[in-house]
Amino acid sequence: MLTNLKKMQVWFITGSQHLYGDETLQQVSENSKQIALALNGAEEIPVEVVHKPVLTSSESIHRLVVEANADESCIGLISWMHTFSPARMWIAGLNALQKPHLHFHTQFNRDIPWSEIDMDYMNLNQSAHGGREFGFINTRMRKNRKIIVGHWQDKEVLKEVGSWLRVAAAWHDGQGAKIARFGDNMRDVAVTEGNKVSAQITFGYEVNGYGLGDLVEHVNAIQANKIDALLDEYEASYELSEVVRKGGSKRDALQEAARIELGMRSFLEEGGFKGFTTNFENLTGLKQLPGLAVQRLMKDGYGFGAEGDWKTAALLRAVKVMNVGLEGGTSFMEDYVYNMDPNNGLVLGAHMLEVCETIAAAKPILDIQPLAIGDREDPARLIFSGASGPGIVASLIDLGNRFRMVVNEIETVEPLEDLPKLPVARVLWKPQPDLRTSATSWILAGGAHHSVYSQAVTSSFIEDYCEMADIEYLLINEKTEIGEFKKELRFNEVYYNSIYKY
Repeated sequence: MLTNLKKMQVWFITGSQHLYGDETLQQVSENSKQIALALNGAEEIPVEVVHKPVLTSSESIHRLVVEANADESCIGLISWMHTFSPARMWIAGLNALQKPHLHFHTQFNRDIPWSEIDMDYMNLNQSAHGGREFGFINTRMRKNRKIIVGHWQDKEVLKEVGSWLRVAAAWHDGQGAKIARFGDNMRDVAVTEGNKVSAQITFGYEVNGYGLGDLVEHVNAIQANKIDALLDEYEASYELSEVVRKGGSKRDALQEAARIELGMRSFLEEGGFKGFTTNFENLTGLKQLPGLAVQRLMKDGYGFGAEGDWKTAALLRAVKVMNVGLEGGTSFMEDYVYNMDPNNGLVLGAHMLEVCETIAAAKPILDIQPLAIGDREDPARLIFSGASGPGIVASLIDLGNRFRMVVNEIETVEPLEDLPKLPVARVLWKPQPDLRTSATSWILAGGAHHSVYSQAVTSSFIEDYCEMADIEYLLINEKTEIGEFKKELRFNEVYYNSIYKY
């Protein structure tokens, strides 16, 4: 279900001017092509890099930007100022630009040729000079953009460019994306609510609600042979408990879980949806809460939010796109229980059922167990513990006058003991800088109990996403101090109240 990132393009554009003459411009073009070709072949770069002719006039810049805006395969621009490029000629193009933009402040040669440098070399290699002129006009026009400084052959620089391109791909994927809500939000819950019109204006995706009857029609239409084929897939992919194996006492319930998964897939595929929500309070016509179905749909790239949480569903889809081809998984998550040992504060993350298997440390167990919520039959689910290693949890909330993203850097650890009576997928992590500071900061910021958990992307990915959306970003990490975090919240309140009205 996830797109092949190599089908997406970023356009590599180079700024110069006619003042230098045809010979210099020809060299500028050759150097630009070489950099674009190198980027396109670098393993760190996930999309196709397309070289464009050198830009030397306001008309050519504006024309290229209009073409980029209209091209459905173009996810953004990488701009490089090889020479000095007078910035006033960029104004019309920057005003028209609707795609993400990376200002690559590099130069063709890494080192200064000390014994050979002359004025011809200086005139040709003016990136240090031209990049500042270009930077000024972007700042003067209050344009959000990514700035990456370093040589184009440096592996760390390439990795940074590649990370930004993954975020640009996720942003591109979200434009016009559709999120389906099966039922409404959980009754009386505040944080899962939000302004869907503001979200569509800000992020580009649309959210619409559907009655359970719309889904049940698809579930009831599933044929027996398709269920049998999916059961075979389950048996090949997971460790089945005795009760759900062939001849087991709950095999019929597993068949029903497969029917629900196939019905949900049919609905989502037919409608072209990229994410969805469920709510255990709205299950009319379904025999089980769709736990296994949700887990497997997330694995395939669908965004998901429980209890009608469409903001988290859309964010999860975005991070799933960023995650393509990277090690580590991404999942819907919820803070459930603390380990409040002063010397080892930990968070046990889980949900009733819906945690994605991409974060599992080992092959999941497929089982059916009682849930004691939702007033339905016992549901199927995958049971596992999350893999150890660094990660993040990110929460998107609606504050009324703006959206805020809260991110906590974490370290996932193995459970301190076995959890024989907890039949759900779960993850145990140490929040940075510690549990008390992390939880206090998260609560001060209004962070939700739902989040997107990822061991594939870092906080910098989410920061770039917030820059593209022009929303508030708050980071809780090893350097966080409560006093300074409170100040940041107060400063942000002044800033965003002065510029945000919707």
